[in-house]
Amino acid sequence: MLNLNSVALAGHLTRDPEVRVIGADRSVASFALAINRRYKGQDGELKEEATFVDCEAWGRTAEIIGQYLTKGSPVYIEGRLRLDNWQDKDGQKRSRLKVVADNVQFLGTKRPADGADASPGQERDEKPVYARTARGTPTGATLHAVVEDEQPPF
Repeated sequence: MLNLNSVALAGHLTRDPEVRVIGADRSVASFALAINRRYKGQDGELKEEATFVDCEAWGRTAEIIGQYLTKGSPVYIEGRLRLDNWQDKDGQKRSRLKVVADNVQFLGTKRPADGADASPGQERDEKPVYARTARGTPTGATLHAVVEDEQPPF
């Protein structure tokens, strides 16, 4: 029997990431992506729809996301789907499907160290920034953070 749970998404953050510390030293970042799709409708007009996806990342990857990404940042993530189930305060069963990001590539330009924009005529560093769990370095990639595989605490 074959089981595969793999997701690859590229989009823009819909809000600033929320980073929390759980326990003494575990970090988790919660964020959401907007993924736009353009297509021609039956009437021949160009249409656009957006899909919003809840995501989370753990450990050092979460810390890096909190440090470098803000609302609107373009990002590419690879991860897996996870279904969370709970009961709300009224006793109703609820569920939410989210993506747990294992590998993250920041698609925008890196921010200058002082937070200021590059001055006109000054080229910005266009190299992508990567955050990735330790499963090997991607070929041809500049790896800025390598962290150990981490599992949620539940």
